[in-house]
Amino acid sequence: MMKQSLQANLSLLTEEQLPEIIALQEKVVAVLEKPEFLQPLTEEDYLYILKGNGLIAGAYVDDKLIAFRAMLDPGKDDEHLGIDAGLPTEELTSVLYSEITGVDPAFRGNGLQTILGKWLMEHVDTERYRYICTTVAPLNIPSLKDKFALGLQVAALKVKYGNKLRYILFKDLEASVQTEAKQEQRLLMSDTEKQRQVLADGWIGQRIEKRDADWYVVYVK
Repeated sequence: MMKQSLQANLSLLTEEQLPEIIALQEKVVAVLEKPEFLQPLTEEDYLYILKGNGLIAGAYVDDKLIAFRAMLDPGKDDEHLGIDAGLPTEELTSVLYSEITGVDPAFRGNGLQTILGKWLMEHVDTERYRYICTTVAPLNIPSLKDKFALGLQVAALKVKYGNKLRYILFKDLEASVQTEAKQEQRLLMSDTEKQRQVLADGWIGQRIEKRDADWYVVYVK
């Protein structure tokens, strides 16, 4: 949660805040230790969202944007994550993508990514959208922890964006509880082939655990 000394105001952003969003994204990208984990959005992407095709939440301290998080209506995406997650074609228009999050490096450690994620989930128009989908790179532990904290689960592990291996995570906003585990198994996150096999057999990735120096994904069925 936010440190006691940090009082941030959360709000939905508009086109007027676009320059602030772009400036913060540039600041975040400039200090990335692993740039391959982040897929920055273009100014056109942000405008598309801000013109009614998704939501962008922002956190302000002293009138300064210190974090933002975006959700995007993908429209007719050729690589639609809803298809990867197993949704029928007629449900694809009900999908929002959980997109980029940017947190000012000076304000990291306050849980702002997850705080903004939960806040956004509460502001999704559930008359229009039912599903949240996103991608995360294997071993991007902070991002995976965030997605699981928001109730998303691993539905697939595929090559996306040309040649990047990504978990496809998914949440049904109408589902009151996660998949009830009748069976459970832990697989090394680095063992991508075995994970693909169990996902193809209908298992769902529900959480991650660290044992000694290794990270595991807990799959349930």
